[in-house]
Amino acid sequence: MAKKTYIQAITDALDIVLEDDPKTLIFGEDVGKNGGVFRTTQGLQEKYGEDRVFDTPLAESGILGLATGLGLTGWRPIPEIQFMGFSFEAVDQIVGQEARMRFRFDGTKTSPVTIRTPYGGGTHTAEMHADNLESYFTGTPGLRVVMPSNPYDAKGLLISSVENNDPVLFMENLKLYRSMKDDIPDGKYTVPLDKANVVREGSDITIVAYGAEVNESIKVADKLAEDNISVEVIDLRTVSPIDSETIFKSIEKTHKVVIVQEAQKMAGVGAQVASAISEGAVLSLDAPVGRVAAPNSVYPFAQSEDYWIPGADEIEEKVKEILNY
Repeated sequence: MAKKTYIQAITDALDIVLEDDPKTLIFGEDVGKNGGVFRTTQGLQEKYGEDRVFDTPLAESGILGLATGLGLTGWRPIPEIQFMGFSFEAVDQIVGQEARMRFRFDGTKTSPVTIRTPYGGGTHTAEMHADNLESYFTGTPGLRVVMPSNPYDAKGLLISSVENNDPVLFMENLKLYRSMKDDIPDGKYTVPLDKANVVREGSDITIVAYGAEVNESIKVADKLAEDNISVEVIDLRTVSPIDSETIFKSIEKTHKVVIVQEAQKMAGVGAQVASAISEGAVLSLDAPVGRVAAPNSVYPFAQSEDYWIPGADEIEEKVKEILNY
């Protein structure tokens, strides 16, 4: 057991899956000798060779096309899209091809591809390098979308994703890469896909969040506890499919809920969570569903992003509004 950053935990997971299964391959832009733009794959080409960890041309459609073909022929590819904003070049391969394979071949073939990509703001990157684009993919049947909020989950969820036989979009939050550490067990462990985590139990109100906003929500829960307000915080972990059962069970206890996302209000998965609550738990509510999200604008330039991304202050304000309804 050692304290490791979010990015070190991801590197650990990649090392383990490469060692466990000779059919796993890592490829993408600069992931070989350079170890990736963020050094996530640093040292892996030296350890496993240029046949299993290798660079590709700057062509996301080609990277994902290669992954699709390899997945259908017995390999377990782990391609990297250098920034999520570049995924638009590969939408046909992800949405039109990989996600449909199990259905297309009547279950006789699957597409065990795990697509890794960094996303999210807070690091003052250039335009088109920080967007939260999960909503473009969570509406795709056949594709799982995983968004870990901490180093422990990042390692366990990534191993689970690679071992899963269907395509997974694994989204890694840029701000978290080197801003938080966890005690990470040595060796292999897994965290189950499709299962939300109650990271903090409470009885007065529920916050449902994912990605970096889970940590902002925990800050709010800690602060409000000083005023004897008990906040339950749920980390979705997998945002497609959504674990509605865990959300409903919490609302039956607290009767109030606030949904938090970093993406614009018109994007993200908050609207889908609200819709699920209206169908499955509306009679348990004592107040409207509260939502905290970024403004419905194009992602701002770096100088403005600290004002644009929802933080603990906005979450606390909305929680108090719903509590006082």
